[in-house]
Amino acid sequence: MKKATKLTATKEKLGKLPTIEIVEKKKVIFVGSEAAPFIATGGLADVLGSLPKAIASNGNYDVSVILPMYSNIKNEYREKFEFITNFNVSVGWRSQYAGIFTTEYQGVKFFFIDNEYYFKREGNIYGFYDDGERFAFFSRAVLDTVARLNIYPDVMHFNDWQSAGSVIYLKGMYYGDENFKKVKSIFTIHNIEYQGTFPMETFTDLFGFQENLRGVVEFNGALNLMKGAIELSDIVSTVSPTYAEEIKHSFYAHGLENIIKRNEGKLRGILNGIDEDYYNPKTDKFLFANYSYRGLKGKAICKKELQKLVNLPVREDVPIIALITRLVSHKGLDLVKCVIEELLHKDVQVVILGKGERGYEEFFTDLAKKYSGKCATIIAFNQDLSRKIYSGADLFLMPSKSEPCGLSQMIASRYGTVPIVRETGGLNDSIKQFNGVNGNGFTFHNYNAHDMLHSICEGVELYKDKEKWKQLQKIVMTTDFSWKVQSKKYEDLYNN
Repeated sequence: MKKATKLTATKEKLGKLPTIEIVEKKKVIFVGSEAAPFIATGGLADVLGSLPKAIASNGNYDVSVILPMYSNIKNEYREKFEFITNFNVSVGWRSQYAGIFTTEYQGVKFFFIDNEYYFKREGNIYGFYDDGERFAFFSRAVLDTVARLNIYPDVMHFNDWQSAGSVIYLKGMYYGDENFKKVKSIFTIHNIEYQGTFPMETFTDLFGFQENLRGVVEFNGALNLMKGAIELSDIVSTVSPTYAEEIKHSFYAHGLENIIKRNEGKLRGILNGIDEDYYNPKTDKFLFANYSYRGLKGKAICKKELQKLVNLPVREDVPIIALITRLVSHKGLDLVKCVIEELLHKDVQVVILGKGERGYEEFFTDLAKKYSGKCATIIAFNQDLSRKIYSGADLFLMPSKSEPCGLSQMIASRYGTVPIVRETGGLNDSIKQFNGVNGNGFTFHNYNAHDMLHSICEGVELYKDKEKWKQLQKIVMTTDFSWKVQSKKYEDLYNN
C-alpha cells in the first residue's frame, strides 16, 4: 500500500526534527474484461489502459485494475507476472480454481484472475457459448480476490456487462461484510447494446444469486446483468454527456430506457479521453515519418507512402478519405453504401480498413476492384496499418448511427486527419463544425446519406485552400483529447 507523507513543522524551537503525519491515499479498483496493452479488442481496452494511468498520475489515489488472465496475453507481459495465491470460487453449484497474478505497469497495479478452463481460448476473448459462466466466475472471483488479498478500496469502478455481475454480488450478497459495506460502486456503460442477457435458469445454476435479487436482474423474462448493475450501483456513468441523454430514449437504449430514466438521478456522462503519449505522431514507431503540428513534412511523407502501400496513385493534390471501423450497420455504413460511388466520381481517394459483417466485407471488397486506383479496401484488424492510415489520410469519416463515445475521431485528430462525423454520442461532444475560424471538423445531424455527402464535400473543397487547411489541421492536432481534464471528473465522482 502506497502512502503519502506530509511534513508538519513543529512549534518547537529550531533544530528539532519535524513531525511526520502519515496520510493514506484513497484506493480505487477498476474492473473490466480487457485493458491495453495486455489484451485489447476495442475502445474499452483503450479506456482501461489509459484512465487508471491518468488517475494514478494525479497522485490522489492508489489505483488497481482486475482483469481475466487470457492465454493470448502476449508473453512480453506474461513473463513479468508474479503469482500471489490461489483459491476456489463458487460458480452456482461448482467450485472453480482461481489463481491470482500481479504486475505493475505505468504506476498502476494490475491483478489477473487465472482459470485455464474459462480463459485459455483461441482467437477472440468473447463470443463463446459459455460466456455467461465465464464472466459469472470472473465477477465473483473479483470480490473474492479483494477479500483474500485484503485490498478493500474506497471505490470499485466496474465496466460493461462482463463485470456487471460484480456490482450485483457486491451490493446484493457481499454487503453484509463490514469491509465491503464501505465500498462505493460506479458502473460505466460503454455500449448499452451489449447487456449480458442469459436465460433465467442461470440465475441459480451459474450465478448463484440469492432469491431477493430475482426482481433486480430479471428483465423481459431473462436475466439481464446490465440492468441489475444499473439498479444497484451507487453511480452509473456513460462515456459521453450526449450518450447519457440518448440512452433515456428507445432508439438508443435497446430496451433499457425506462430503467435508465428510473435511475437518472445517479446517471453521469463523462467523455472518454485518449492516451496522448501512446497516440503521438512525434514518436509513433508505426509511422513512415514522424511529425507535429509545427512541421507537417512528415505527414506528407506518410501520405505518399500510404498511397504506395495500398496501390493508389501517388498524388499530393487529391484528398484521401479514410474509414477505420468495424464493418457493422450501426457504424453508418448503409449511408456510405448509398453514396460512395457518387463520391468516387469526384477527385478523391478512399481507404477502408476493417472487418465485420460478410455483406459489408464483400461490398467494399468489390467496390475497391471496381474503382481500382481510387479506392482501397483491406479486410483486417491491423494496428500497424491503422496508424499508417490515421497519419497518411486527410479526412476521416465516422457516420455512426450511434456512437457512445468513439475514440477514432480523437486519434485521427491527433494525427492531423480531419474528422467528418454525425452528431451523435461522443462524436457530438468532441467534434464541432468548422466555420472558418472555430471548430475542429465537419458534422451533420440527420441520419441521411446526402447530408453526410455534403459534409464530405465541404472537407474536400476546403482541402483545396491550403492556408485554411493548414489552419484546420493545427486546430485538430492541438485539441486536447487527453485524460487530464476527464480523469479529474472521475475523481470528483469518487470523492463525492
